[in-house]
Amino acid sequence: MFHFITNKHHKKIVEKKWQILKADEETVSDLQTSLSVSKTIAKLLVLRGIKTYSDAKVFFRPELTDLYDPFLMKGMSISIERIETAISNQEKVLIYGDYDVDGITSVSMMYDFLRNYIHEIEFYIPCRYKEGYGISSKSVEYAIQNNFSLIITLDCGIKAINQVDLLAKKKIDVIICDHHQPSNILPEAYSILNPKQTDCKYPYKELSGCGVGFKLITAYCIKNTIPFSKISEYLDLLLLSISADLVHITGENRILAFFGLKRINTKPREGIRALLKYLNLQGKIQTSDISFGLAPRINASGRVSHAKNAVKLLITKDSKTANNLAHIIEENNNERRSIDKEITHEAINKIDHNKASIIVYNSNWSKGVIGIVASRILEKYYKPTIVFSEKNNILTGSARSVSGFNIYEAISICAELCETFGGHKYAAGLTIKKENFNNFKENFEKQVQQRFKNEQQTPTINIDAEIELKNIDSKLIRIIRQFAPFGPKNYPPIFLTKNIKTGIDMKKIGIEKNHLKCSIIKNENQLSAIGFGLSHYYESLENGNYAHICYSISENKWKGILKTQLILKDIKKSSAL
Repeated sequence: MFHFITNKHHKKIVEKKWQILKADEETVSDLQTSLSVSKTIAKLLVLRGIKTYSDAKVFFRPELTDLYDPFLMKGMSISIERIETAISNQEKVLIYGDYDVDGITSVSMMYDFLRNYIHEIEFYIPCRYKEGYGISSKSVEYAIQNNFSLIITLDCGIKAINQVDLLAKKKIDVIICDHHQPSNILPEAYSILNPKQTDCKYPYKELSGCGVGFKLITAYCIKNTIPFSKISEYLDLLLLSISADLVHITGENRILAFFGLKRINTKPREGIRALLKYLNLQGKIQTSDISFGLAPRINASGRVSHAKNAVKLLITKDSKTANNLAHIIEENNNERRSIDKEITHEAINKIDHNKASIIVYNSNWSKGVIGIVASRILEKYYKPTIVFSEKNNILTGSARSVSGFNIYEAISICAELCETFGGHKYAAGLTIKKENFNNFKENFEKQVQQRFKNEQQTPTINIDAEIELKNIDSKLIRIIRQFAPFGPKNYPPIFLTKNIKTGIDMKKIGIEKNHLKCSIIKNENQLSAIGFGLSHYYESLENGNYAHICYSISENKWKGILKTQLILKDIKKSSAL
């Protein structure tokens, strides 16, 4: 059964399960001794795979020299040779990429780098609405009609069998730079760069699409004795792609993100500098500012307009042009927010709460935001969710799933009702004929009922350690700060503190009053706290009741003053644990 708590507005909210993570005690003790840190810090590190002094050194003090040789990647040597041939023969080259942040940053980087060496070079981003994801038929026609002889695809292409075959027949070579999981059958491209290829010996498999592209330009620099300083300017683009695409913040991604943060805080490109003005940030830029501030804005260009504007923003060297493009993209983002909010509200009103899955559809919904809407619904109700839009009697769906439930597999069992589908375990896309909607909805619901186990129906908050408020001192905060950059496989540590009381300054904040701001008090220790989306706990806490809290620790800069603030993740009554 689902477990809900209900606020006074009768909105059902999923109750979360708390789980304190365990780490090997002997490993924690050994690391505590070798690093001379507290047991809490040692445990946090072990939980992140840091088990030795040398592991910790690489984690806390990453170096660009720790990056792997790009020529270890299958296909790299012949890719560089083909690019050198294109430069020597003054060929016409097309840089092609997806319309999301990873694709946009990849194209911006590759185009900006190669235009220093290739005179006839263009970039191509498909229209989300007219062409869709991947190498489109329209782009193939464009390449043929305009006499391109080499195409470099970024963040896409690994499944474009037919399109690459057609290009090959027209004597157009394709270098594929992708990071998505390959199928058993690969395109007959001139070369493929993808560390996930089964016979690729490249040691790190979790690069973003932009990361794979960066390996290509790094290899070109090595081959042609060009100093790394010539491509260090692209580290800010790599940070954008890593943060937005939710790849693991481990290994090479951590190194690239670490130096990307340094770059964006000291010498960002004109386009990023212009866009940052709209974030009203105080203090240093963090990965969360990228994920929740910059990335949605860059994505918005492809959601409500055309993503080529974002590429133009990221490649311009002119501040006036950057400011003008940033203004356009900010307007795109405001429009996206409005559409997103309206559709989310409409979609929630269509939900049948008696079902194990959520499938909603409206012919008027924008295809550009249904993925965002599906994610919001999933976060709120924690059920496998598909949101559909429609054009010309074809429904386009965006699917999102909960931890442990393979939504791609569930959709694949309904494949006979789909025109197309693709994706992975927790996110997928599909198209179906309008006439098949009800049958698909019924069949998908059956699959969810059969496969959605009871233990999967309650979201879990993984807690790193239990501590007291008195343990939150400047030393702990300073060390946790060095855990950054944060992201998948290295999220900010989450702590548990039991039996706290809230202060008299507790209040609901935000436009919709859905956030909770308060003071947390225990044994004369007091800290400010904010809980995003947790205002439904206001009534149960306003009388000074005791509660347990789980939270991460942040630093909030306001009017030049840096203060410690707890970011509440969840709250339970003292009797609940």
